[in-house]
Amino acid sequence: MSRTVPIPQGLPMERDAGPFDPPRQITRLREARPVSPMAFPDGHEGWLVTGYDAVRQLVADTRFSSRQDIGVLHVPYEIPGMPVITEPSPQVPGLFIAMDPPDHTRLRRKLIGAFTVKRMKQLEEHIIDISERQLDEMARLTPPVDLVKEFALPVPSLVICELLGVPYQDREDFQVNSAKFMVKDQPLDEKMAAYGALTTYLAELVTSKRAAPGEDILSDLARQDDLTIEELTGIAFLLLLAGHETTANMLALGTFALLEHPEQMAELRANPELLADAVEELMRYLSVADIFYRYATEDIELGGETIGKGSTVVVSLLAANRDPQRFDNPDTLDVHRTARGQLSFGHGVHQCLGQQLARIEMRAGFDGLLRRFPTLKLATPVGEVKLRTDMNIYGVHELPVTWTEMAR
Repeated sequence: MSRTVPIPQGLPMERDAGPFDPPRQITRLREARPVSPMAFPDGHEGWLVTGYDAVRQLVADTRFSSRQDIGVLHVPYEIPGMPVITEPSPQVPGLFIAMDPPDHTRLRRKLIGAFTVKRMKQLEEHIIDISERQLDEMARLTPPVDLVKEFALPVPSLVICELLGVPYQDREDFQVNSAKFMVKDQPLDEKMAAYGALTTYLAELVTSKRAAPGEDILSDLARQDDLTIEELTGIAFLLLLAGHETTANMLALGTFALLEHPEQMAELRANPELLADAVEELMRYLSVADIFYRYATEDIELGGETIGKGSTVVVSLLAANRDPQRFDNPDTLDVHRTARGQLSFGHGVHQCLGQQLARIEMRAGFDGLLRRFPTLKLATPVGEVKLRTDMNIYGVHELPVTWTEMAR
């Protein structure tokens, strides 16, 4: 393995290989040095991890901390969905994605029962019904329409609002503030204003549920006296944001990818039994939540390198999911592939709590869309699709689509 690859000055982010592929510099780094030094603009030298085996080992190793209040934290980038880090900051109550055991364990344990495979299977028919009703709404419109606005965003928003007990009529405010919060390059005061608006709304909501609980996840949590209002607010923020942002972008970007691979789309229409594997493959191929951060709490050996205590470690799930050492022809979308082991839901103690819910939403969404809109196609040139390169969760801002006939 060559060790002559230049140390990247900052995180390579430009999608110069196409709308679905990692930046070319990331791919070259993975091929040459899967665990590579990376120079941050503030002078701190950290690490960029791009190889599948190294990423899987790292995210399963709790010596690599998820906390924001330790390590060398003068990082000019952002943890997806988190405020810009410019100095060590206290932990946000309830935000267990940025915690380590035992704090992480205590909070996550309270949610496991709500997201079990059995519980999600019980909800599957209802989720399919929500998806079909949204497709009914879309079918009444005169094309072209924006698939993000009319389908990809409403479906997971409806589902997560219902599960959490968030009034869906409040969606415009929380969707706008969620979108503002996810922008990469913006003044910190603007990001924190969006964060403040979201958390103020959610604090009022969980306070009302503590006073008069209903039949929903936030009410179940509010009944537990050992959770503070601040912790309930942090949990609600994380579940609401993650529960609609990631799946919405997978539905939209996944549809874009299938439209650009018509032979794969035809395979799914002809063989809907492939959908479960296709969802895993689309998760692997697109990896919309790509960049994550960890902090070494001691000197740790990884991929033949020594990660020094206090180092900031940047993880690229997209690069790992495209590693030819793990997946054959990884840059090819193949709905026949069994992409078991893809890392888009993470691995280890922080593996996505809502992964079964997301899988059901995607299976229902892609199945209904492909079945009911057999002539679906882009209504704009490929080069004019607005990509979310400015956001912490990748996808498309809009996906104009059209069709000439509906399935009978």
